[in-house]
Amino acid sequence: MKYYEKEKVKAMPVQDAVGKVLLHDITEIVPHLFKGPTFKKGHIITQADVEKLLDLGKQNIYVSGLNGEVHENDAALGIARAAMGKGLEISAPKEGKVGFTATSLGLLKINVAALEELNSVQDVIFATLHTDQVVEKGQELAGTRIIPLSIDKNNIIEAEKICKKYFPIIEVKPLAKLDVGLVITGSEVFSGRIRDGFGPVVQDKFEALGSCITKKIIVSDEICMTVSAIGTLLEEGAQMIAVTGGMSVDPDDLTPAAIREAGGEIVSYGAPVLPGAMFMLAYIGDVPVMGLPGCVMYHRASIFDLILPKILAGEKVSKQDMVTMGHGGFCASCRECRFPSCSFGK
Repeated sequence: MKYYEKEKVKAMPVQDAVGKVLLHDITEIVPHLFKGPTFKKGHIITQADVEKLLDLGKQNIYVSGLNGEVHENDAALGIARAAMGKGLEISAPKEGKVGFTATSLGLLKINVAALEELNSVQDVIFATLHTDQVVEKGQELAGTRIIPLSIDKNNIIEAEKICKKYFPIIEVKPLAKLDVGLVITGSEVFSGRIRDGFGPVVQDKFEALGSCITKKIIVSDEICMTVSAIGTLLEEGAQMIAVTGGMSVDPDDLTPAAIREAGGEIVSYGAPVLPGAMFMLAYIGDVPVMGLPGCVMYHRASIFDLILPKILAGEKVSKQDMVTMGHGGFCASCRECRFPSCSFGK
């Protein structure tokens, strides 16, 4: 981090600045076409530049040093480096801003309380996407900058202390690639009366996040068959098990009882999320077992899409985690689904 100890920054008429070094980017905006720096920090001003600078509305520019302060580019870069954890890369400073981009598919994690504390530092801003959402490689996730051209170095020291205390402020957790066992319940599917429509939907969701269905077992609405299927999948090395259907309160819906009888330690049966209220999460040893209600099959986004990435990112989801999902847990059923770029699960 550079700390400048020269005379205090001051403005100079453009006509008198030929031969001086520009201390900040000069931005040009062409409506609907372009926004970016025409002259960058460090540029040596020439006589030919004067007219262009005047066209950009710059009658005066900063050309002197900074007294005990940090330039905007250096400040933003220092904060970015102090805040970022794994799974990220940062851009070169541009117009005083540094951006964050995901280096791979993963789960975005933001320390929200720490972010608020960081943004309370004078002249520092740090903006991010919502935490706990799946992000793609190359996706822009956040940006940081300072408000003025330069900032008191003590403010930057304070910001970096916050980043160190709560490190990381922002990271992208990689998603594990698990072998998943799938149990399809329903006498109508087991007997062949109807085709399984649930399995393909769940398979697509797992594969989109890098995991795969290694074995699928179809059972009737009988507890003993479901328990046996779960046991078989565990014996064959399934690292996660999903059981579809049979999750409501109808007499024939026996999946929750079967998961319990198979040895599942129940984290939660029911979640304050719509769609997804009848969801069940349990663990048999270290293997997560999910009971998936019918809404997972026909809703673009549901409780399953909120919980699955957390488990794949290595998080042990607790009852309290489920309780907090009520705020933002209502899907607005938009005519055109924009999940995850919406309020659902936020």
